[in-house]
Amino acid sequence: MGDRIMAARTRGLIVTIAALLLAASFGDATATEQAQQRRAGRDVRQETRQGSRNTKQECRAANQTSNSQCRQDKRQTKQQGRQTARDIKY
Repeated sequence: MGDRIMAARTRGLIVTIAALLLAASFGDATATEQAQQRRAGRDVRQETRQGSRNTKQECRAANQTSNSQCRQDKRQTKQQGRQTARDIKY
């Protein structure tokens, strides 16, 4: 009878440990996915910064518009990049 009780406790302990490991792995998967989304958003923002610089330089080189209009073009480009990054993250 003592062996049966010991075996039941051992099985219960194994099931509990397995459940804890499964729950822990699910949490890691979620954290990893969020990290990937943050990285992708950061990459988009960095690419956008360079793109907005190029937009302003091209605008000023063309000398077709005022400097304030070039600034607005740069701001608009950056805003679009930020929105794209938000769409990736959320």
